[in-house]
Amino acid sequence: MSLYLYDVLDFLSNGVTRASAWQVFAYTMIVTHITIASVTIFLHRHQAHRALDLHALPSHFFRFWLWLTTGQVTKEWASIHRKHHAKCDTEEDPHSPVTRGIKKVFWEGAELYRVESENLETMDKYGHGTPDDWIERQLYTGRSWLGIVLMFIINFTLFGVIGITVWAVQMMWIPVMAAGIINGIGHYWGYRNYDCADASTNIFPLGLLIGGEELHNNHHTFATSAKMSSKWYEFDIGWGYIRAMEMVGLAKVKKRAPAPKFAKGKQEADFDTLQSVITNRYDVMAKYAKSFKQAWKEELSHLKDKAQLEARFLKSTRKLLQREPGKLEAPQQQQLSELFQHSKALETMHLMRVELGVIWERSHFTRDQLLHKLQDWCDRAEASGIKALEDFSLRLRSYA
Repeated sequence: MSLYLYDVLDFLSNGVTRASAWQVFAYTMIVTHITIASVTIFLHRHQAHRALDLHALPSHFFRFWLWLTTGQVTKEWASIHRKHHAKCDTEEDPHSPVTRGIKKVFWEGAELYRVESENLETMDKYGHGTPDDWIERQLYTGRSWLGIVLMFIINFTLFGVIGITVWAVQMMWIPVMAAGIINGIGHYWGYRNYDCADASTNIFPLGLLIGGEELHNNHHTFATSAKMSSKWYEFDIGWGYIRAMEMVGLAKVKKRAPAPKFAKGKQEADFDTLQSVITNRYDVMAKYAKSFKQAWKEELSHLKDKAQLEARFLKSTRKLLQREPGKLEAPQQQQLSELFQHSKALETMHLMRVELGVIWERSHFTRDQLLHKLQDWCDRAEASGIKALEDFSLRLRSYA
């Protein structure tokens, strides 16, 4: 075998780096994570939601990196995502598993993006404020394919034939992780901290693999917040990167989810209480849901022993009690009516939950009327004889 042919075969096998399998794996994990960080920090939190400002240095880096690894056009991504929030889980949502099915969104999420990117009305209506400079028009948008080709050449040069596999993983990373898992699983399976208007869920409390996007229910509840974690046990690595950049002057956080404040010993709901309850309504309802669980536990033995209701019926009605009352269909409302025949306490809590929601809908009431409604609600809750409701009302009065 000639020396030249040996050198060619060696290059095809090992590239210029002659990296081991573990080194190639580590490289793949690092570059795909940088891509995820670029999507969540630049495309999502910065461009689509304006939750933070970015210095030109990281902003241009993220744009360049996304051009290399995804060929994604900033205006298209931001437009489609903004429309997703505006039309979430309706027929007009570009990628909702509620209307299109989980299999369609999970396996064909990238294709749904491509189809919507050709909708000029979406681009015009939702694409405002995205980059429109020379390099965006001439390179990142005008030649989006060129970055992907350049990434192929880089990987092949670094690792030889195995570099093609690395490149393929990079190309599939966002379609699977973002278009498939976040847009699909994130509206289909998981846990919910907040009963917001759509079907969004938190996939996992530790936002590491997908940059914090795992906390999708938190994001849909507070869409313009730069931080996606909200509970003490949740972790958003994307937020960690943002804070690190902010500390060195490369980013500036503009918006975060409101954090409720309390005045200890406060006995009377006032206008400050009213404003805080409206501002922190998702926190209020999350705490009410916990109170509902407490009341359920107290009623459960009674429902089993005296009412003799079946375990299956009790399990399904418990789930219905945790849902937004306005979302319940007629058969579900009928099921709850059957339950309420055996538990006045649960019926009271259900009805008072509906009344509480009126306070932040507030379209037909003056500020004084809303305050009167809140004070009256608290008085009736504390006179109800339901301990869970009494405790919740005392906490509600202390919002400040």
